[in-house]
Amino acid sequence: MAAAMKLISVLGLIVLISVGKVVDAAGECGKSAPDNEAMKLAPCAEAAQDENAPVSASCCAQVRKIGQSPKCLCAVMLSNTAKASGIKPEIAITIPKRCNIANRPVGYKCGAYTLP
Repeated sequence: MAAAMKLISVLGLIVLISVGKVVDAAGECGKSAPDNEAMKLAPCAEAAQDENAPVSASCCAQVRKIGQSPKCLCAVMLSNTAKASGIKPEIAITIPKRCNIANRPVGYKCGAYTLP
């Protein structure tokens, strides 16, 4: 009986942890974590490290898509994945302007940075 109660407690804990992860997943980028969305910005790697590097069309397409939610774009630019990739937020934040995205959220505060 004690073993059964212990098993039920462990299973209950697993369910609570799983539910917590589902709730956490509904964040700045909807059901996808910013670190996962950051992987989609691989075409932007060079442009996010060097402000003089050209921004590719595939990078701009991804920034347009993710940038539909300024909160998500900001979270992606400041994500652990972006940092681990060598992304410089002060340069990455300029990509929407460099892509000539007309409806970008100019003046949007992203951590210590502001979208130009």
